[in-house]
Amino acid sequence: MILMESQVIAYLLLAPVVTGILCYAARTQRQAGAISLLGSAATLLLGLWLVSDVYKYDIVVTWENALFADALSAFIVLIVSFVGFVASLYSISYMDREIEHGIMDTKKVRIYHALFHAFMFTMLLVGVTNNLGLWIAVELTTLVSALLMILTSRKSSVEAAWKYIIICTVGITFALFGTILTYYAAVSTLKDESLALSWVSLIATADGFDPTLMKLAFIFILIGYGTKAGLAPMHTWLPDAHSEAPSPVSALLSGVLLNCAMYAIIRFQAITARSTGQEFTSSLLIGFGLLSIGIAVPFILLQEDYKRLLAYSSVEHMGIIALGIGFGGVFGIFGAMLHMFNHAVTKSMMFFGAGNILQQQKTREIFNLSGIVKSMPATGAMFVIGTLAITGSPPFSIFISEFTILVSGFSQGHIIASVLFLLFIIMIFAGFF
Repeated sequence: MILMESQVIAYLLLAPVVTGILCYAARTQRQAGAISLLGSAATLLLGLWLVSDVYKYDIVVTWENALFADALSAFIVLIVSFVGFVASLYSISYMDREIEHGIMDTKKVRIYHALFHAFMFTMLLVGVTNNLGLWIAVELTTLVSALLMILTSRKSSVEAAWKYIIICTVGITFALFGTILTYYAAVSTLKDESLALSWVSLIATADGFDPTLMKLAFIFILIGYGTKAGLAPMHTWLPDAHSEAPSPVSALLSGVLLNCAMYAIIRFQAITARSTGQEFTSSLLIGFGLLSIGIAVPFILLQEDYKRLLAYSSVEHMGIIALGIGFGGVFGIFGAMLHMFNHAVTKSMMFFGAGNILQQQKTREIFNLSGIVKSMPATGAMFVIGTLAITGSPPFSIFISEFTILVSGFSQGHIIASVLFLLFIIMIFAGFF
């Protein structure tokens, strides 16, 4: 393992901060949009630079190891920066139409772009900070994204944001308890408080941690970050928040933020499994994964609002990722990682299409939509392709990741869970069509 000191992480975090300030200071919404796009492009390039450094040196650190990036961090940074760039590009035309329809004004658009990059900063921070900093970063994502939700000042949006803050804050409190317990277990073994805040030290010495303490810690972690990831039964905030937010924000919430919360679970799962054995974390993740997929089924089958349909689909896909991690093995982990990327790209595309449809058709009711392919050929084609992809139809990449996870389930001996998973995804496929 090679550890390298590099300022690229600091530059990566600085880019959205500077961009957000410049967007707020812009005179017009078009200036704000142009600055936002340039800033997002810079963030993406810095993200690729970080990926390159991690590929060459394994681990990149800065600021006395307070900021840290390994392969998993780089993967999350790539998802955040790539989807963020596409969302910032889409936001320009989306906000122009919102102004035309009288929903937003120039000041609100400038605030939107500034908050957009504040949100990007918090999600990037999730991927590159050590232990306790991860908890702080996830809490910050809640506060900033809630402000983005209420920009339209609709009563339903304010209610959704309030529900989101309350439920996720309570959930994140559980995650804090889990983080503190992990820290205590680490200090008891390492005898060094600073090392207990380092992912590298935690994973290297986790086999010496108190197994009982780590079991309790992981339960708190899974409930806490699972709330933020939209895992059932802690998912109740998600359909309202994702459906009421502006569509570019919905894309970030569903495609990126949920993955950031899953990233936190994966970090602590790796530590806990070394202390308690794989079976404990595996059973919990499989249980929550199946519950999430199963609960999403009836809501997808009966849903009449297409934005809420996409939101419940996110509950399903977070369950699939949890299932892949729970199944474990090379296929399970690879399938889960691939599914995180696939879902981020595909669901973001779906929310972009949903935003276009909502702005033109003025309805979120599925049965009130007509002539989309004729009146909006590009959007219609994107939505059809996205629907095929998100349901796991071959040859799309989500089919590959779901199939890989299914193979892992059978090969690791989780026969009943694998059969249930297969039945659920067949039912969900039927629900979309």
